[in-house]
Amino acid sequence: MKVSFLGTGTSQGVPIIACSCDVCKSNDPRDKRLRSSVLIEVDGFQIVIDTGPDFRQQMLREVVEKLDAVIFTHEHKDHIAGFDDIRGFNWRDKKPMEVYGNLQVEKALKRDFHYAFGENKYPGVPNLKLHTIENKPFRVGPLEITPIEVMHYKMPVFGFRIGDFTYITDANYINDLEKEKIKGSRVLVLNALKKSEHISHFSLNQAIELAAELNVEKTYFTHISHQMGFHSEISKDLPSGVELAYDELQIFIDAK
Repeated sequence: MKVSFLGTGTSQGVPIIACSCDVCKSNDPRDKRLRSSVLIEVDGFQIVIDTGPDFRQQMLREVVEKLDAVIFTHEHKDHIAGFDDIRGFNWRDKKPMEVYGNLQVEKALKRDFHYAFGENKYPGVPNLKLHTIENKPFRVGPLEITPIEVMHYKMPVFGFRIGDFTYITDANYINDLEKEKIKGSRVLVLNALKKSEHISHFSLNQAIELAAELNVEKTYFTHISHQMGFHSEISKDLPSGVELAYDELQIFIDAK
């Protein structure tokens, strides 16, 4: 399995518009963060988790010419706003995009991209086949995917486990039953917004403690704010087996 980090930033990305803090002015490319998303490839089959506002830029940067499915964690704008740009794949492959999300995601897509769901569609609108997912395993092509329900303040959202890889973003609480689904993963991607505590995201220390509790071989933090600080400085103090992810990072997970 190949995992490409398309973006590792929080809802406003880094740098933030009109911000003149040192992190936003950093010349380190690891401090430049588009909105969070990953591209997963297994034996030529490719899926994206979330299509944020930077989806077009991310697809062009990674030269993605084939995409088999899109899976959504939840319906917030920084995770769905780029959905219209699946049209390029529609045009290339001459077929609908396979799209997976829960009922709340479906409602948001139908609200924000209503033109893709009308009876008399305008030529060239996104073409998709929508699949409703719940908190139980589902299959996307050759991939068996297990949802992990986490809390984003009071809002339930999904993380996903695919084989030995688990991806969780926008969380500040995971109950014990859902944690059991993560255990045994070889790689965990987990949100860590900033050093101080936040109402709807894990802080850096909370994420470090959770990674230690779950005892995963390797953990990467994502959905990172400019308030976290410089990638180079934070990385010095992280425990063994834990790293800050950054845009364009690629990791490979071999089967056990």
